[in-house]
Amino acid sequence: MAFLDFSLGDFVRHPQKPEWGLGQVQSITGMRVVVNFEDAGKMFINCEIVNLEPVADKTD
Repeated sequence: MAFLDFSLGDFVRHPQKPEWGLGQVQSITGMRVVVNFEDAGKMFINCEIVNLEPVADKTD
C-alpha cells in the first residue's frame, strides 16, 4: 500500500506539471488530494497515479 510523503498544509510540486508552480495541500482523503497551485488554482490529484513531490520550505 502506498503512503503520502506530506500532510495537510504542506507545500508540493507536481512532477509532470512544473508550470503549475508551488502548491499547498488543502485536503486529503485516502490517496486523493486537493492542492491549490500558484499558477493553476485548485486541482484534484489522485496520488495513486501522481507522486507529488514534497517541498521542504515555501522558498524552495
